[in-house]
Amino acid sequence: MPDILAMEQRASLWIFGYGSLVWRPDFEFASRRVGFIPGYSRKFWQGDTFHRGSPEMVSFGLCVSMLPHQHCWTLTSLLPFSLQPGRVVTLQEDYQECTWGVAYEVRGDQIESSLQYLNIRESVLGGYVTKFVEFYPQDEGETGVLPALVYIATPQNPSYLGPASEEDIAAQIVACSGRAGHNIEYLLRLANFMHSFCPEAEDKHLFSIEEALIAILPCLYSTDDPATVFC
Repeated sequence: MPDILAMEQRASLWIFGYGSLVWRPDFEFASRRVGFIPGYSRKFWQGDTFHRGSPEMVSFGLCVSMLPHQHCWTLTSLLPFSLQPGRVVTLQEDYQECTWGVAYEVRGDQIESSLQYLNIRESVLGGYVTKFVEFYPQDEGETGVLPALVYIATPQNPSYLGPASEEDIAAQIVACSGRAGHNIEYLLRLANFMHSFCPEAEDKHLFSIEEALIAILPCLYSTDDPATVFC
């Protein structure tokens, strides 16, 4: 694990996000770059009992309507859901794959404040550990490679759920909500980022879950409601 004190003493630090950090970093930064890290694939294998789920197992029956807003999705009410762990992404070593996301450059006092914030958000509440990876900014090739800090949830953490079929993962996502919002929002915002900023990139796991989710949604609502919109 990287030395936090040594990182805080750097002039600048790049932090790579591949989940909710791509649209909601919630810390101050000097610059941001879209790009990828090689040798890893993105997987919805980490459980989340705080941001997008709950540790309890209680079922509810509510409804949802989703309206497109500036190429993203806004949840206007809640889906039928159970209070159970949601599904969020982690990285799996895969030397034939790469993972696209956003790297944020933090400088000066931003380094300490961002690391303190992310320690709570990703490590304490999320179960993630840190490591350094090589980040390749979009359209710059190997000459622009940057070392970047990334948060990864390993199988050793207690919230790790591991592999499941794309259909089972989509069904769990449909049923979960946490303090940061519904698990569906997390999936669709991440897929929207890929479609919008990395249209040529492949992410079979993510896109298969997105397709499975879209297939599930019409089964949950009455088509007589004109306010309900599906992808």
